[in-house]
Amino acid sequence: MIVFLHGVPETSALWDKVRAEFDEETVALSIPGFGCARPKGFGATKDDYAGWLVGELEKFDAPIDLVGHDWGALLTYRIATTRGELLRSWTADIANGVHPNVKWHQYAQIWQTPGEGEAYFKAIHETPIETMAEAYEGFHLNHDDALTLAKWSDDIMGTCILDLYRSATPNVHHSWGVEFGPTSAPGLILFAELDTFGNETMSHEVARTFGAREATLKGVGHWWPLEGPSDAATVIKDFIQSVD
Repeated sequence: MIVFLHGVPETSALWDKVRAEFDEETVALSIPGFGCARPKGFGATKDDYAGWLVGELEKFDAPIDLVGHDWGALLTYRIATTRGELLRSWTADIANGVHPNVKWHQYAQIWQTPGEGEAYFKAIHETPIETMAEAYEGFHLNHDDALTLAKWSDDIMGTCILDLYRSATPNVHHSWGVEFGPTSAPGLILFAELDTFGNETMSHEVARTFGAREATLKGVGHWWPLEGPSDAATVIKDFIQSVD
């Protein structure tokens, strides 16, 4: 079973184009509060989401090949290093996000600041969708894909993003890094060549820490599942098929 996990600010629909390239059975999980309801009492911290993911993966009878993007990738690294027995293999991008020396990007720093984060999402949700799409085009997306991404954000997602990022200071490694090391399930770390949120040097270093293989997605940015689904699917399929 190939299980896809999206990130921020996305929904499970991020994977539609990639999943269309697979003949095998696939599932795209919806992170609570992202295009779906936020369960009553759900804290939306990184540990809450990690616990939720474990519960979801335990529902599958078949061996799991987990593929994570953005925060879905950070959660994938967590599961791979703490509950590796649940996985047949794992694939994840944005590896610099779990590096010990990483600093959060400018948007995350706003979201982590009380008052500023709330004001940010209030402004975003009052901005016309077409204007938001134009901003996303600056991240190497065509207009249609940028428009799709812009439409996903809502107030529920905004509150979840605030709680999630405020649970991850000063960075993810600060609290999860003690568990990081070679994983029992084979892993593949993807580096999107034009990802403005990525760091190639840190990505290599994290790959060595986890004992993971590496692949570069050429000519695509952070939202490669929208921008280059066919090439990315080929890389992911080749890796999964290589795992015994």
